[in-house]
Amino acid sequence: QVQLVESGGGSVQNGGSLRLSCAASGRTFRNHNMGWFRQAPGKEREFVATINWSGGNTYYADSVKGRFTISRENAKNTVYLQMNSLKPEDTAVYYCASRDVSSAYALRTYEYQYWGQGTQVTVSS
Repeated sequence: QVQLVESGGGSVQNGGSLRLSCAASGRTFRNHNMGWFRQAPGKEREFVATINWSGGNTYYADSVKGRFTISRENAKNTVYLQMNSLKPEDTAVYYCASRDVSSAYALRTYEYQYWGQGTQVTVSS
């Protein structure tokens, strides 16, 4: 019932910035946690950031804390990931995900039921 479409990926140099967007359709955002995950070649998909329905609770992986910011605009059914001070190790396919019930935090891939197709982020040194 929920469709997620990511956009905003691209190629930047070390230290650059990108803002990813995830547009949701098919069902209201009410009672949804939203998350961002990433997967680099040869690696498992890893947690990046999450936000609850109200936007009051956010949580970040240690590797991105202080550099990335997750936010949402429920009126637009859109969640964002602002990525600053990008590093080559941030290179990955970034996925938007939605959880069908609310909790304070959801940090595991299996806690999310709906996924976008991903958008590539490449950071060159």
